[in-house]
Amino acid sequence: MTIKPVYCHTIAYFAYLGLFALLMLWNTVLAPSSTFPVALMLLVTITPLLLPMRGFLNRQPRSCSWMAYVSLAYFVHGSVEAYANDLQRLYPFIELILSLLLFFGANFFVRLSRNKA
Repeated sequence: MTIKPVYCHTIAYFAYLGLFALLMLWNTVLAPSSTFPVALMLLVTITPLLLPMRGFLNRQPRSCSWMAYVSLAYFVHGSVEAYANDLQRLYPFIELILSLLLFFGANFFVRLSRNKA
């Protein structure tokens, strides 16, 4: 039994949507920053996800590998935020899980689509 690359891309796609929604809600509704403007926080946190989005949605392996690299920054942010912020650990843990799902889904998609061709 072999895993189809489409399944890995679907996992990465839903993790991408979840991470995007989490970051939008976290910075606007759930826990907005009191020191930085909301627009600046959205610009800093959402822009890296938007850069390889077009190729990622079109299942281009190069963009999927870049999306995997970008997800590592969100993994680092989630782990630092979970360690540093005692009061709110739920959102960073969700960010950790979603960034790992995005990383592994995109990586396995690239690896399995390379073996298929």
